[in-house]
Parts: sequence; C-alpha cells; structure tokens
Amino acid sequence: TLSYSIELAGGTPAQAAEAMAIALKNMLGLVCDPVAGLVEVPCVKRNAMGAANAMIAADMALAGVKSRIPCDEVIEAMYRIGAAMPVALKETAQGGLAATPTGRAIAARIFGASAASK
Repeated sequence: TLSYSIELAGGTPAQAAEAMAIALKNMLGLVCDPVAGLVEVPCVKRNAMGAANAMIAADMALAGVKSRIPCDEVIEAMYRIGAAMPVALKETAQGGLAATPTGRAIAARIFGASAASK
C-alpha cells in the first residue's frame, strides 16, 4: 500500500524508501498479543492504525521529509528488536493485552475456563 501510494502520487523509489522508514519506525517493538489468540482484539484496529500511519508517512515523504535513519537500518533494528522480545509478546496470546483480566475473561468465554488459566 505504501509504495503503491507513492507511485500513484508520482513519487520516486527513494521517496517510497523514506516513507517505509518513517512508517516502520513508528511500529517498532509493537507487541503481538491477540486476545484469545484471535485477530479481532487488538489486531484489526492496529492494522487500521498501521494503514493510516503508512498513508501519513507517504504524504510526509512526498513533501520531502526524510527519515534520519535509512530504511535498511530501520529493517535491521526491527529484526534486532524482534529477536530481543520475549516469546510471550510474539503472537502467543500469553502477554500484553491478552494477559489482562479482561483478555483472559474473553478467552474463557470463547474457549472455556482452561483458556483463562494460560
């Protein structure tokens, strides 16, 4: 979506790279914590916010705003952050919002009492 938006607006590949770096920096370290292991909470809303973030980043890059950190370094930082994050925060439904009392209650309602004890 990001590079397509840049291309449709007449932007360059360099601007697409700037937009990618700007957008991705705002998402670094995002915990993947699906409540009950499902994408409805909070993933659907996060995806929408990510799309809005990408559109704003595209507008910024088209306006000439540059990322202070080059896109290849942002990608490398994303890899290092992901490698350093605990497993419980990586799409396991064991941490973050999934581990809140409400998150566990939702899991129990969907999957039974055994889901709440995880």
